[in-house]
Amino acid sequence: MNKYLSDLVEISRFYGSNKDFVIAGGGNTSYKNNRYIWVKGSGSSLADITLDGFAVLDRKLLEPMINKKYSEDINIREAEVKTDLAAACLPNIVIRPSVETSLHNIIRYSYVVHTHPTLINALTCANDAEAKIRELFGKDVLFLPYCNPGYLLFAKTCNLLESWRMKHKSDPQVIFIQNHGIVVSADSIEKIRQLYDSIINTISKQLKQPLDIQTADVPRNIVKILPALRMLFSEEGIKTAQIRNNTLIQHFIKDAKSFKQVMPPFTPDQVVYCKAYSLFLEEAEPDAIIRECSRKLAEFQQQHGHLPKVAGLKGYGIIAFEDNLKSAEAVQDVFEDKMKISFLSHNFGGPHFLEKPFIDFIDNWEVENYRRKIARTSQKKGKAENKTVIVTGGAQGFGRGIAADFFTEGANVIIADIQENKGNETTEKLNNESLKNKALFVKTDVTSPDSLENLVYETVKNFGGFDVFVSNAGVLYAGGLEEMSLEVFENVTRVNYIAYFLCVKHASQVLILQSKHHPSYFSDIIQINSKSGLKGSKKNFAYAGSKFGGIGLTQSFALELIPYRIKVNSICPGNFFEGPLWSDPETGLFVQYLRAGKVHGARTIDDVKAHYESQVPAGRGCKVKDVMKAIYYVIEQEYETGQAITVTGGQQMLK
Repeated sequence: MNKYLSDLVEISRFYGSNKDFVIAGGGNTSYKNNRYIWVKGSGSSLADITLDGFAVLDRKLLEPMINKKYSEDINIREAEVKTDLAAACLPNIVIRPSVETSLHNIIRYSYVVHTHPTLINALTCANDAEAKIRELFGKDVLFLPYCNPGYLLFAKTCNLLESWRMKHKSDPQVIFIQNHGIVVSADSIEKIRQLYDSIINTISKQLKQPLDIQTADVPRNIVKILPALRMLFSEEGIKTAQIRNNTLIQHFIKDAKSFKQVMPPFTPDQVVYCKAYSLFLEEAEPDAIIRECSRKLAEFQQQHGHLPKVAGLKGYGIIAFEDNLKSAEAVQDVFEDKMKISFLSHNFGGPHFLEKPFIDFIDNWEVENYRRKIARTSQKKGKAENKTVIVTGGAQGFGRGIAADFFTEGANVIIADIQENKGNETTEKLNNESLKNKALFVKTDVTSPDSLENLVYETVKNFGGFDVFVSNAGVLYAGGLEEMSLEVFENVTRVNYIAYFLCVKHASQVLILQSKHHPSYFSDIIQINSKSGLKGSKKNFAYAGSKFGGIGLTQSFALELIPYRIKVNSICPGNFFEGPLWSDPETGLFVQYLRAGKVHGARTIDDVKAHYESQVPAGRGCKVKDVMKAIYYVIEQEYETGQAITVTGGQQMLK
């Protein structure tokens, strides 16, 4: 890669990774020499773009587009433009060039960086935009009144540039586009940065009402509301719902009049990501809010032909509803940016929203539909795609393996564990591998009702609800009657048996609420039990007894919850020899069993391990992949509940 292209990637990432300039997939950049232009591909993200994210086009093949007469019909014209852009791409270029390629091409400077900065759009989306830009920047910049993006923006810019060049004998380095953003051009990326810095500093000095945003708590009562709203918004597939609250959001959700200041969109990106209009809910009590939402959603759909993506909930925050968490976070970022623009626009004459014909064009524009499609289909579908799963004891051992497999298969995963360091380490590792789902650690003591209540709250706040609860946390202390103390026995019972009851008690409240508001929705509670829950275990009665009891709870919970389409099942694995439960050199079962004399004649840990391996007809210990096959079966089917499914390699068979 030569220096010019390296600089293109550098400047693209510099602004693309800064949410004050670029949010989600917005903005585009380019570099050109006399022969070729490298321009960001449609659907690429500037934040982490590589050279492969740029389409390469022959500039000679782009030149005829300047004078070519295209159809007056919008759909035909856009198809013609798309065809011409594709024809100008070099052979073997599969990425689709940005629709604004032609605009980048006619600007004579080598580098073009087009972004949608919050502070700049507070000016371009204000009533006094043009006059204020003239006052602040004089005649050295070009102001474009709003025009639909794509070919029309290109054609309008061509005309204005022609007049500008006749007068100035050069191109403007800065073009402000009303209700859209800014285009900054130069022959070096250093000059690009200087221009941006100067513009931002100039506008900042004009702010009499600067932003001061402080994070605010989401009321804990949200657990009685958001799971139901999540289902009401899930007409086409189960949605992820995320709520956000801060002092800026509170400013706009205090009443319906305030929310109207962010109801229409300012920019094309706001239409693309958030849809044109949103919902505002202002009832106070949970049941009343749910009824209000149901009624207003029906009215909204009748008026607009689709459901909204954003709801403002008075006193609680802004909620985004999307197919996956990455998309929901993008919606939140774009909508919060809309709030910032609205608030700051009062420094420049107040908000100037997009007019309805412009909104309708963006909403139906093939280019933006393509961008939505790319965002939805950029990853393969997993077995747990877009589900949200809680795994207790998920920081190590079986739990960690279960959480990791769910995550790999597309689920959001909440790791609920008392071990904070290992929990944070696990979530950090998982999130480094993710593109659209998320792992979240919530420190949790499964024996504490307050801790479980917090686990449910954090899950609902971040994901809107959940679909699968895996009760995996457990302890095992081996020992016969003589050495087993009452304290140890009660601890095993509390963690393995009583905590399972507490988990189901708290989890079922959310799952029942979701079920009530979606007639075909099924959810799952899955207990990770053991083969010891099906057959007594010598000198291991505390553990076996708690697991026997767990199966009794599973069968009873299953009967109580199936009317709400909540399935409750136990998975009974055989020995997981690879995990710390067995192999930890200080506290593992191999060590415990050796000390307890559970294996007759065993003198070493290897003797104990060989003894247990020899008892498995399949010739090996149980692995995470074996357990996950059983878990995915349980989730996929809708006609089994209250079962104890053995995963033991033939070591334990049901009678």
